[in-house]
Amino acid sequence: MPWFWEGLKSGVRTLRPRAPRLPAGVTPGRPATTAVPAGASLDPELCPVGALAPQDGAIAVDFDHCIHCMRCRPPASPVQWQDDYRWALAAAPPLPPRFQRSIHVRILDAGDCGGCLSELRQLFGPVYSLHRYGIYVSPTPRDADVLLVVGPVTVGMRVALEETYAAMPDPKRVVAVGVCALNGGLFADSFAVVGGASRVVPVDVTVPGCPPPPLAILHALELVTGSSREAREVGDS
Repeated sequence: MPWFWEGLKSGVRTLRPRAPRLPAGVTPGRPATTAVPAGASLDPELCPVGALAPQDGAIAVDFDHCIHCMRCRPPASPVQWQDDYRWALAAAPPLPPRFQRSIHVRILDAGDCGGCLSELRQLFGPVYSLHRYGIYVSPTPRDADVLLVVGPVTVGMRVALEETYAAMPDPKRVVAVGVCALNGGLFADSFAVVGGASRVVPVDVTVPGCPPPPLAILHALELVTGSSREAREVGDS
């Protein structure tokens, strides 16, 4: 129970995404380099999912496909890594200001292996205490403001995803958590998988990672509510 002793020492009961010091193991890090010169000592075949690929005389690094196998992490390669939690990217403006203090989230497991769900469950524990941010899980899509999708969309869950999205009232947002929800991940070529959530419903916020840490998921929900700086920038653009 290291979080218990840490709380007694620091007096911090709930960890916020803006906290300057993060608990150990909160993130495996991510590639910070988007392109590596082709002459560098980096073999694209190192990556088992094709996140490293030759492009325009260089080697492109695709974070949206990265599964954190660590094979390209320094000092073994010239790819720079950065340890943070702001992994989410918003493609749509945040919800109206009235949603900043409280939103209801419907979680849909479209075929998750258990990794992303495991990270997601940590948000409801005493360390992160998601409810203190006014974020609640809805048992029904009819009362939900946000649809949070984890896992690749399997053939059997495609209709469930479509109907869940259709049942949600407007305005609504969709958050795809993990590379599987983004593009199918390791299961993209399976006969039982449709692909990422964007093939079935419009996705507004993406959270890459395999799996993304709890604070990265919380960062995505901040983008949805408009309480983060990035969300305000998207809303003003």
